[in-house]
Amino acid sequence: MKDNRYELFPIVDKGGRFLGTISRGHAHDGSKILHPVVHLHVFNSRGELYLQQRPVWKDIQPGKWDTACGGHVNLGEHIDEALHREVGEELGISDFCPRPITRYVFESQRERELVHVHVCTYDRPLHPSNNELAGGRFWPLEEIRGALGKGLFTPNFESELVTYLIPYINKGAGRR
Repeated sequence: MKDNRYELFPIVDKGGRFLGTISRGHAHDGSKILHPVVHLHVFNSRGELYLQQRPVWKDIQPGKWDTACGGHVNLGEHIDEALHREVGEELGISDFCPRPITRYVFESQRERELVHVHVCTYDRPLHPSNNELAGGRFWPLEEIRGALGKGLFTPNFESELVTYLIPYINKGAGRR
């Protein structure tokens, strides 16, 4: 399997306003043209965090552990629609209640994304897609902290965890 490099994404400014279109291939070729994505961090009631393992065929960070659900916003799609579509495709659920926690610009050597970050608590079974993911599981936060910086996780996940998610958890908001 392979990502469709001709798939079209919106180009946005830092405020999320639509500016034009870009292909997936061009969005990931080092052009660093800003395009929107959605992330969902899924906690269970024990405070463990679900992570997905990216398949080896992915063009960005193959084989690494990452945010429970993440994906590009399609052309003409609203953020909430993209989030629910991606969660349905990747985790096989629709009965979750996401809470937005932040929006920020992430930049790597290959791309630049406007990331819309959400969290939810979910205790029912998840149904990870065999086509979209290489697997997934709930991780105790201490296990995640112990593996930071060892190449196990995507750099984006590590940065988001430390910068946004840990402060959110420390405020007591992660356990609702």
